[in-house]
Amino acid sequence: MRKLVYYIGVSLDGYIAGPKAEFDFYPLSDQMAAWINTRYPETLPTHIREPLGLANEPNKVFDTLVMGRGTYEPALDVPTTSPYSHLRQYVVSSTLKIDDPTVTVESGDPLALVRRLKAEDTGMDIYLCGGGKLAGALLPEIDEIILKSYPVVAGAGIPMFSGPFRPTLFTPTRRESFDNGAQVTWLARA
Repeated sequence: MRKLVYYIGVSLDGYIAGPKAEFDFYPLSDQMAAWINTRYPETLPTHIREPLGLANEPNKVFDTLVMGRGTYEPALDVPTTSPYSHLRQYVVSSTLKIDDPTVTVESGDPLALVRRLKAEDTGMDIYLCGGGKLAGALLPEIDEIILKSYPVVAGAGIPMFSGPFRPTLFTPTRRESFDNGAQVTWLARA
């Protein structure tokens, strides 16, 4: 069965983005960028992959992406309606209308969507791209978290998870460190 994987960057105080969805405060490094480009190239939006020479790089872990409206809407400023054209794209929103056949808007229950995707006979893992409200709603179906922890305090913003109090145990399985002080931790549902 396919896994739902929450691959996300987070500040020390648990924010995935600032109050206006900014994420440029994360300290980046060439070492970490090269690692992401090699290990998880499909997590980069299409318009970023092309200038990096990754346009033809095959997907290595994910072939499907699920994101919320707040994660999707910045793509319209690029401008594109298909920010991850190298993946099957699902946007969870009850109000958004997208006129692009490569993007599916899911206005129903996001848990039902993910359960359908996980039950498919073939395919790679499913990339939960964000945001915090959607991650909170999908917590019962998250199988793994790949947490890019950056050594910065945001102070406010979009939390990694937003929703009801629901303690859910995950077990760290691996960790890598980078020259910018960031760490990537793989956590499996306990």
